[in-house]
Amino acid sequence: MPVPIYDPQHAPGGNLKRLPLLKAAVAFIATVFLCLCGLLFLQLEQSWRHDLAQAEVNSTNLTRAIAQQAEDTFMEADLVLMSLSEWIQALGDEPRQRPRLQQIFARRVQALTQLSGVFLYDKQGQWLVSSFNESPHGKDVADRDYFRFHQQNASLQVHISPAIRSRANGEWIIPISRRINDRDGNFQGVLMAGIKLAYFDQFFKSFNIDEQGAMFLALSDGTLIARRPFEERQIGASLSRGEIFSKYLPEATSGNAMITSIVDGVTRLYGYRQLQAYPLVVAAANSKDSILKGWYASAYQSSAIVALVLLGVGLFGWVFVSQVRNNERIEMDLRNAQEALEVIATHDSLTGLANRRLFERSLMIEFGRGARQHSPLSLIMVDIDYFKRYNDTYGHVAGDHCLTEVAQALKSCCQRKADLAVRYGGEEFAVLLPDTDIHGALAMAEQIRCSVMQRDIAHSGSPVGCVTVSLGCYSFVPSGRDSIEMFIERADEALYQAKAMGRNRVMALPAERTGEPLQRSDR
Repeated sequence: MPVPIYDPQHAPGGNLKRLPLLKAAVAFIATVFLCLCGLLFLQLEQSWRHDLAQAEVNSTNLTRAIAQQAEDTFMEADLVLMSLSEWIQALGDEPRQRPRLQQIFARRVQALTQLSGVFLYDKQGQWLVSSFNESPHGKDVADRDYFRFHQQNASLQVHISPAIRSRANGEWIIPISRRINDRDGNFQGVLMAGIKLAYFDQFFKSFNIDEQGAMFLALSDGTLIARRPFEERQIGASLSRGEIFSKYLPEATSGNAMITSIVDGVTRLYGYRQLQAYPLVVAAANSKDSILKGWYASAYQSSAIVALVLLGVGLFGWVFVSQVRNNERIEMDLRNAQEALEVIATHDSLTGLANRRLFERSLMIEFGRGARQHSPLSLIMVDIDYFKRYNDTYGHVAGDHCLTEVAQALKSCCQRKADLAVRYGGEEFAVLLPDTDIHGALAMAEQIRCSVMQRDIAHSGSPVGCVTVSLGCYSFVPSGRDSIEMFIERADEALYQAKAMGRNRVMALPAERTGEPLQRSDR
């Protein structure tokens, strides 16, 4: 049985664990991949948040500006109505005063570019005075929402109605109106100023938003008054089901929200604000695509760069891992070759038993271990009887076969891993038995002798007609100052005694040279 050629307890460095280079390389490359992807994700996520935050600031500022302009526009018209109502109260609306009122109306319209015209209606909705030189006759506004509102409500507060087409000139206008009472407080008529819808269209166009952006002016109930881009069919549509009116305005009078429009289905970042002085809501929005257009370009560029870096790292990692695998294969081949060379260097090529080189190493190890543990060490020297005659009779090829058979017999008897069977030289063998006293050695020797005879190898030159062996045993407890040569010589001396006493027997030499040799068998 082969044994270790070195003592692991005293080998330099002990049992060192090899660094798993391949796993470490794969883990490192995977970590680099994850880190680069993580950094890219963080950079893109921060850039995304920054662009959206900047867009919210811009949207808030834009909405505030629109709200201020809208409030100023309606306030100027409201002030005109207030001053005109005072003139009407002072002058009255008798036919003789109407030319003067018409001139006052015209001057007010000329002073404010947003006004399309100013109109005074009696309590039946008939046209009394307007800012136009000629007032149409036969047309009334009794069916208009703003007229019915004042007719049914005693409030003198200003009222803003949804956009309509003027019956005076066909222009889209936003009516802003006030109720006129007589001296007794009864309904006398309606004073209305029409704000040009085109004014808000031009005003909205003065702001820089993207092609898919949007702006709108609506009543607080969600009725759309003006919008950019302008579509006539949408004027008067209800936005009450939209998220701005149903979700966000009930919680805050101003703010920002990413919303998909119910009008055209485009997702935009809306800034919205409800006017304080009038029941109006303004909103401005840029499309999400335009807001993130720069981010998308940066993301594509950064992703491409990181992808190239990852490709480079991946190629380098693939080459490195392949090289590591090749090195491991080469190292494994070298290790296998080294082990094969070690076997060749320490074992007999014919029998497969350990050779003298391994035998001497093992002796040194077992001497040291026996001295430390105070355990016995035994040696059996084995010699094939009349082997020269066997070679002369059967030839060297048969002699080699005989040596192999005897070696197999030795191997079959050495059951422990520590037992070492050795081809000592020629037809001579040895068996090293650690932790075995002389009685165990004699038992092992007798077992070997019987195993060889049981193989029944024909030998006409032997007195018994088959191949036999002679064995010499020696056992002692190493002390640390013993001689390996003396140990072998004592076992060899017992072997010579066995051969001298007739061969095919086992002899033992006691630890002390005094006394007669012990004889196990004389067969």
